[in-house]
Amino acid sequence: MRSSWKFPVLILGLITGLAFYLGCQREVEAGPMAPDFTLADLSGQMKTLSDYRGQVVVVDFWATWCPPCRMTIPMLIKLQEKYGKKGLAILGISLDDPQQFPDQYLLAFKEKYKINYTILRYTPKVMQDYFATERPAIPTMFVVDRKGRIRDKIVGYQPDALRKSLDRLFK
Repeated sequence: MRSSWKFPVLILGLITGLAFYLGCQREVEAGPMAPDFTLADLSGQMKTLSDYRGQVVVVDFWATWCPPCRMTIPMLIKLQEKYGKKGLAILGISLDDPQQFPDQYLLAFKEKYKINYTILRYTPKVMQDYFATERPAIPTMFVVDRKGRIRDKIVGYQPDALRKSLDRLFK
């Protein structure tokens, strides 16, 4: 008779443990903090990721010579128009070699393609911070929430994935 209470207590313990585990996982799903960086824009001004805290940020690693990157530009322009007033900031980090593609070239490229978001120059440190030892594929976009956490990493030309990610954050 004494052992009849052990089974319900065991079940209750398992349910409580499972609820605690699942509740804690939601916090983990938000992702790690996005590595902060300070990079020069095309006018030479320094921009820091942490300056955008409180906004949703798309950090786009791209290059002018990359066809999928060029395909992504019109979508990024539209997303900036759609969500800009709601707190979206797009930071395009150009992987173009400054010796071959000086700032004047990137400014002309930005004007030609009517890019309405900030373009920054990469540094080896930002590449190390975001890609560590993996060889980066471009375009690669990191979606960073208002608290500075990486919510998604999107590799390649995947317009639906980026739209869905932003739609979730701007609900």
